[in-house]
Amino acid sequence: MITTLKTEIVISMKTETLIKPILRSFLALVFILTGCMFQAPDYVTMIKPVELNQLMQHEDIFLVDVHTPQQAHIKGTDLFVPYNEIQKYQDKFPKDKNAAIYLYCEGGPMGNAAAKTLHELGYTHLMNLEGGAKAWRQSGFGFE
Repeated sequence: MITTLKTEIVISMKTETLIKPILRSFLALVFILTGCMFQAPDYVTMIKPVELNQLMQHEDIFLVDVHTPQQAHIKGTDLFVPYNEIQKYQDKFPKDKNAAIYLYCEGGPMGNAAAKTLHELGYTHLMNLEGGAKAWRQSGFGFE
């Protein structure tokens, strides 16, 4: 009985020794992959509410609300186009594909989706409001 117990303990320890590195490697891979999913795509630059507000104070920018359903717009919004209908309304966007386009939705993901479509249409200077209208509101900035 004691010999059987010792054998089981040795087998258990060997198994544990083999499984730990595999489990650690698997967990590391999961963390790396999920971390990449939350990074902004390279074709869009994220802009913070304070930065966008300062920019709007000094420049005339092209600001687009892409949230669906339609929401209260940030003061100064030039255009409302649903994020999933960008191609349908592409004639409303600047003809110059290098023109800066600032996008926002309620939280951010629809802005990234709109930026992807605009990028595919050839636009090169795309910004998305980090945290969207929600972050804008939390920063104390106004809506129309």
